[in-house]
Amino acid sequence: MRSLTTLIIALSVLFGLKAQSIDKNMDNNSSNADDVKVLLKTSLGDITILLYGDTPRHRDNFVKLVKEGNYDGVLFHRVINDFMVQTGDPTSKNAPKGKMLGDGDMPYEIDAEFLFPTHYHHRGAIAAARQGDNVNPEKKSSGSQFYIVTGKKFTAGQLDSMEHQAVMRHKQEVFDSLAKQNRDSIMSLRRNRDAAGLQALQEKLAAETEKLTANDSVIYTPEIREAYMNEGGTPHLDGSYTVFGRVISGMDVVDKIQKAETDGNDRPLEDIRIISATVLPDDK
Repeated sequence: MRSLTTLIIALSVLFGLKAQSIDKNMDNNSSNADDVKVLLKTSLGDITILLYGDTPRHRDNFVKLVKEGNYDGVLFHRVINDFMVQTGDPTSKNAPKGKMLGDGDMPYEIDAEFLFPTHYHHRGAIAAARQGDNVNPEKKSSGSQFYIVTGKKFTAGQLDSMEHQAVMRHKQEVFDSLAKQNRDSIMSLRRNRDAAGLQALQEKLAAETEKLTANDSVIYTPEIREAYMNEGGTPHLDGSYTVFGRVISGMDVVDKIQKAETDGNDRPLEDIRIISATVLPDDK
């Protein structure tokens, strides 16, 4: 855990941090009546996506944007092979070639809906882009920008290492949340230069953190491991970006997009566009 000095210094950046619980139930491939299908007709072919009903804020916002025509004409403005393809910047519709894109958005953000490991960054997952933690500690999602994961395959050893890092990161988040809750006590002890009191409080919070995270030694279910090893994905993004859907047909089109030649800002040299986006009937 943190040293006493680091704990006190870190208080200035604790505001807005939330500890994330780790749900052990994984049902990524299921669908339900609240899910919504959307057809993305792109300049390289059709992609059909499923929006998850258990991430309703993201689902409803996406459907609203589709019905308003906000995705019609936008470019895939950021494309990185073996990682992801990103779109949804409203300023990209009429952008001249070579212009750096990615700053355009709706005038709002969406509260995060983390449901890891129910939904995770497997190949074909759809997740919301967002601003960085330094300006967005609550990890709120972009109002319109999203990405489709392509990713790469990982070995069992790599997943073991990433799992350990994720568990340690979760412990730190829980500890930071507890420290935030005890901010007044910490600041009072600091003003009084009570080093012994600060040390005792740190040890108390560390013990409470260990108690709260005692069952968090494993976060990758066998199904998740199999997906990341055999299909691929971007596991390092799990729990940090909201996954709210998946591709159900058209991954061959996504692969074409990710192979596009790009400039120094990862924008394709030849424009790749969403021609239209349409909400599909339930029977499609």
